[in-house]
Amino acid sequence: MLKARILTATGLLLLFLVGLFYLSPVFWMMLLLAITVIGSWEWSKLSKFSLPGSISYLIFTALIGGELLFILSRVIIINPYTTQFIWLYAVTLGFWLLVVPYFLKFNCTIKNPALLALIGWLLLLPTCLALYQLRAIDPLLLLSFMAAIWISDTAAYFTGRKFGKHKLAPSISPGKTWEGVAGALTAVFVYALLWSYLVADKTQIMLLIPLLLALVVLGILGDLFESLMKRQAGVKNSGNILPGHGGILDRIDALTSTLPVAIFIVLLFTI
Repeated sequence: MLKARILTATGLLLLFLVGLFYLSPVFWMMLLLAITVIGSWEWSKLSKFSLPGSISYLIFTALIGGELLFILSRVIIINPYTTQFIWLYAVTLGFWLLVVPYFLKFNCTIKNPALLALIGWLLLLPTCLALYQLRAIDPLLLLSFMAAIWISDTAAYFTGRKFGKHKLAPSISPGKTWEGVAGALTAVFVYALLWSYLVADKTQIMLLIPLLLALVVLGILGDLFESLMKRQAGVKNSGNILPGHGGILDRIDALTSTLPVAIFIVLLFTI
């Protein structure tokens, strides 16, 4: 199992880096849309849509996602820092700060199909757009934000295994601990300090550390929210497309709650 996880993770990382730095914008768009569509299929299964409902949801996701990416790709040619979709990133931020904590605190069961469909789109579509726009601004910027989440996840896992005693959300994700959260915050704080040495603008340095620490917290919320949905669906993983890792949603859960917020802050301070 561990060997499969390592091999899959290594392969995914290599493919992602190749795509990030070498794919043309069109093929990068196609890759992101494919990931989004697969994610929508997994979400439809977590939401327990019927087969026709799942197929319809997949088709609508492909159409909406494709149209949004097309619009973004056109305006990004003129200005990578376009605020065309800043409103959507702002809505996403509100969802993660106001709605998700309520769901988690009260362990809410979401049954309304329309609400489930909207939440799925709110998770997937802004993330897809954020991945496209951050890459257009600077591939290294996108990679650096994603690295913060990877470092957070890794530090939380090992710190939690070594020192974890106090459960973070036992009814949702029994394996997560407050010690793991502390480890994640500490590791990303060190990462932020190292990153800040490469930044000459003092204003950016003052923003960078709190932003990355905020992304750690948001990443944990994203992870917990997907765990809540999987627990309600009675499954361990969102899918089985990735050996040793589960599904696409299992790999991007923390990204759905962090990348739209990251691009929102970037755009907010460049307006």
